Amino acid sequence: MRARSNRLLIAATQLAVSAVVAFVLIPDQWYSDTMRVRLAQWFGTPAYESFGATLPDMAAAIDENEAGAQICPEDLGGWRQPQLIEGIQIKESLACRVDNPHAVAAFVRGTNNVSVDTLLSAGLSRDAVEKGADLDGDGDPDVIHLRLEVVELNGGSPDSALPVVTFDIAPGVNPGLWVFAPKSFGMATENFESNVARDILRAPSPTIRVEQGDQVFITLENTHYLGHTIHLHGVDHSFLNADGEGNDGVPVTSELPVAPGMAKTYELQPRQTGTMFYHCHVQVQAHVMMGLQGMFVVEENRPDNWLQTLNVGAGHVRFPSQAIRDRFDDEYDLHFTDLDSNLNNRIQQSNDAGEVERLVNREYNITDASSDYFLLNGRSFPLTFQESLIITEADRLLKLRVLNGGSVGLALHTHGHKPTATHYDGIALPDGARITRDVFWLAGAQRTDLELNTTNDGLHSYGSGVWLLHDHQARGVTNNGLGPGGNLGAIVYRDFLGADGWPQTIGEDLAPYFRANYYRRSDPAQRNSGAMTAALFLRLIGLGIAIGALVASLIAMYRALFDGTASGDGGT
Repeated sequence: MRARSNRLLIAATQLAVSAVVAFVLIPDQWYSDTMRVRLAQWFGTPAYESFGATLPDMAAAIDENEAGAQICPEDLGGWRQPQLIEGIQIKESLACRVDNPHAVAAFVRGTNNVSVDTLLSAGLSRDAVEKGADLDGDGDPDVIHLRLEVVELNGGSPDSALPVVTFDIAPGVNPGLWVFAPKSFGMATENFESNVARDILRAPSPTIRVEQGDQVFITLENTHYLGHTIHLHGVDHSFLNADGEGNDGVPVTSELPVAPGMAKTYELQPRQTGTMFYHCHVQVQAHVMMGLQGMFVVEENRPDNWLQTLNVGAGHVRFPSQAIRDRFDDEYDLHFTDLDSNLNNRIQQSNDAGEVERLVNREYNITDASSDYFLLNGRSFPLTFQESLIITEADRLLKLRVLNGGSVGLALHTHGHKPTATHYDGIALPDGARITRDVFWLAGAQRTDLELNTTNDGLHSYGSGVWLLHDHQARGVTNNGLGPGGNLGAIVYRDFLGADGWPQTIGEDLAPYFRANYYRRSDPAQRNSGAMTAALFLRLIGLGIAIGALVASLIAMYRALFDGTASGDGGT
């Protein structure tokens, strides 16, 4: 009896060991995305990835058969066309996907000064952008109160292997993000059947526009589970507010972070105009790169100067200031940044605040960071071609405000054009210092204002076409190392623009880049079907040996259980 028990124990041990070895050696390609997420939840991402496997970019919700089927969705609401809403004449915006014109109207008039129908169409709360008294009698409001929230996109959930609120930066690519967003109401998703974020909840954080001399109040209503602040980078503001409280948004020197569920109001009355920056200053090595950053513009004081106080989305300013309208034909905000998926995807491992705090603020080491994704106005190519197009005609003058919110430098190159730099970091350059060129270098947090002249003179413009605009550093035009991707935008002339807003290119077919599989390195076009890596070959051999040992262990267990009984073995 004791001999049979020993044989049974040995066989069971062999069975357990061979099963574990077989599990470890299963090629990562054989797991479904949902199973990989579950394994990470069960074992923890570091342990799971130590097996040699990789956690997916939350792309399982993408329907591979339909991805790219509608590169330009039908404009059912007529958002692309010029229109009059709340007495505000909103410019046309002819890219594939454009900002909600009802939100634009509310941002110009003030959410406290528009109809309920407009608020409902925009999804904004009544106090999101309040505009008050005309203090200097020049026909526009001079007291502005903004309320911003903190929104998590592509975060983890205990109820699903996929995020509750998704935002694609590229087809099937969903890194975790935190963004500032205007105060809104209702659902965070498009509808009850979708987990896609509504249009007003997206990256990047919105551009803020105020007028020189305005009394501005910005309230951060912290709807997130971690503490945050707002630092007004380059924007004229006092260190203390009227009540003697810290007003710089920096926990190290001026104030404590705004705790979850709490609110804080920042006060300013900017005296200098220019293109500035705002961002969270809590654990800046992580929070800023998670997406808590946006452009801040101080416009010249002009009579009857109603401003589009927030610009949510892909950059086109559909209601420019009076100063811009006096000189330019159009205005665009171009917000560049980059992401390290080793940071951003940590919030997909847990929705426990303490655990996320540890993963993001303690465990993550930015000195080991490597940027994987490069974004223009919150997206990477090919989705930038749906949104971040500069659409123009010959003999136009455009204002481009450029922010590098990333951790690496930006070598901004414009094909077919040589713009002129007129401002750096919000400061106007003397005429003799203005530079006309086709590559502009911006360090992290730098801003520049460019004049884009489309006069076909061989210098400012080479003529009509679809001209790329991008970071000329090679990795900036990839998605996790695969190209084309990254911060590819374009200057598109109207005679090269389709009726649906898609640029009429004459190069390669772009539709394959809208397949999620392409950027997950699993597209058939990306495979060499006749080749097998040595590592995979050895892994399969090891898996075969482990399965053989597993079968042998099962046979040994069977014999230990039944052979002794059949032969009358009753020995001790």
